[in-house]
Amino acid sequence: MLSHTDLKKGTLFIYNDMPYEVVDYSLNFQGRGSSTAQVKIKNLITGNVLSQNFKSGDNLEEAEIERKEIKFLYTNKGEYFFCEADNPAKRFPLNAEQIGFGSKFLKPNVILTGLVFDEKIINIELPIKVQLKVVEAAAYLRGGRATEGTKEVVLETGAKIQAPCFIKEGDIVEVNTETGLYTRRVE
Repeated sequence: MLSHTDLKKGTLFIYNDMPYEVVDYSLNFQGRGSSTAQVKIKNLITGNVLSQNFKSGDNLEEAEIERKEIKFLYTNKGEYFFCEADNPAKRFPLNAEQIGFGSKFLKPNVILTGLVFDEKIINIELPIKVQLKVVEAAAYLRGGRATEGTKEVVLETGAKIQAPCFIKEGDIVEVNTETGLYTRRVE
């Protein structure tokens, strides 16, 4: 059992018979030693994010989530299709709401970790950083600025990010899948 103080970012637990992950956590102290936890939680099946308060005395069941290797295949009309890494015949779809913000950084044939709940794959774990090729970048125009600045580039997955002005078409860049921010140029 988990108490309200155990709900740190990334904790998986059962709430209303559904698996949730803590996205944001804040512990607030009130008079005479009591405290409440304000948390943003994401439903791992539907992808819905909601704010919830838990107080001392609230006990939550820890979610038993297994992890399994899966492969991303393709996307079609907002559905993302995957298969088990060792069995390509076992295919299953997930929608963009379930996967979340990082769905725009999925590249075909990449191996990911699937989250299994009640013997069904309900969601995926994206790597924190991915390396993607820049397929479209505006020409570098030197301006009269003291700092370099940024420009919008299009990645091989179709995602658009802000990158430094020196990034050109054909470069491989590393992107944070949680924030969507450029981190570095690889090649």
